[in-house]
Amino acid sequence: MTSGTAHVRIPLDPFVTDLDGESAKLRAAGPLAAVELPGGVPVWAVTRHAEAKALLTDPRLVKDINRWGAWRRGEIPADWPLIGLVNPGRSMLTVDGADHRRLRTLVAQALTPRRVEEMRGRIEELTGRLLDALPADGGVVDLKAAFAYPLPMYVVADLMGIDEARLPRLKVLFEKFFSTQTPPDEVVATLTELAEIMAETVAAKRTAPGDDLTSALLLASEDGDRLTDEEIVSTLQLMVAAGHETTISLIVNAVVNLSTHPGQRALVLSGEVPWQAVIEETLRWSTPTSHVLIRFATEDVPVGDKVLPAGDALIVSYGAIGRDELAHGPTAGDFDVTRETPTRHISFGHGPHVCPGAALSRLEAGVALPALYTRFPGLDLAVPASALRNKPVVTQNDLFELPVRLTP
Repeated sequence: MTSGTAHVRIPLDPFVTDLDGESAKLRAAGPLAAVELPGGVPVWAVTRHAEAKALLTDPRLVKDINRWGAWRRGEIPADWPLIGLVNPGRSMLTVDGADHRRLRTLVAQALTPRRVEEMRGRIEELTGRLLDALPADGGVVDLKAAFAYPLPMYVVADLMGIDEARLPRLKVLFEKFFSTQTPPDEVVATLTELAEIMAETVAAKRTAPGDDLTSALLLASEDGDRLTDEEIVSTLQLMVAAGHETTISLIVNAVVNLSTHPGQRALVLSGEVPWQAVIEETLRWSTPTSHVLIRFATEDVPVGDKVLPAGDALIVSYGAIGRDELAHGPTAGDFDVTRETPTRHISFGHGPHVCPGAALSRLEAGVALPALYTRFPGLDLAVPASALRNKPVVTQNDLFELPVRLTP
């Protein structure tokens, strides 16, 4: 076995010019690849399905940033553009063990399956309103800006009890939060303002509770234990960030996939294949979250023929994992809504840190996509697929825009 210091690192492209090619390169490097995040930060990436499942449940990998050797040595600057994803405050994302179980239990009391299902009517209403605003004459529109972006933002604002007047500013802030190109002098200011908006929302709900997740989080209790305001603020920021970005990319990627695979689209529009199959295959083949940051090894962890050294950082490369032939067979590189595989994708995570908003994201896409194609069954890309460009976000498979022609 070998440790990481002798390996040439694969730099992750901060501009995400070829995500599929980069993911293939990571898989070719083996289940544990030495990579470099934008800003010259060395980490490791798990690139295979089986190894990812094992590492995501391995207690030797933790979320405590203080176990990261590079952080302890002062090698990670406070204005690193990705610092908000690595050290976002105390929430389910940053704790393990008993602390994580406590937070997860209290959040689960608030984000119940019933609460998610009760959102269906509101999602249908918002979807109809957004579709009504689209041109019905075969015109060209940026479907991301006009439909795929506002729908999950309105939904998450409703769910969390966030004033819709804040949404335009939150759009700007979250774009800076995720981007690798945010200027250093804006990184801390962005994180501070996001925390302030969430803190103001918590304060408002403490004064005047409503039928929303923030109010429910304030009331959640386990044997007299309650979430602190700091924990609620961090949890809100986490759930708003994950709750809209993932769903935007899921809707956008599904439209691109169907537009570039007309035979698959015909199967779905004929009713031969259910929309749920489109959603699951999109989650696997063009997963909304390309890389999840970050876990830290508390001791040496063997992975394949390599070792993840104690004190080093690990990212989970879902873009590479989704097309792992060892898990999904020799056609893993094909988009196929009729795929029959005994292995389910893990694009929403695996183990104790699996995404708590997965059901809501699936519900939103499950309402939005069939409604969109019922209204515009001839919908197609207005530009060649090769002209579509990813945003400079190494954690998200996220396009700048999605120009489509809305053919009724």
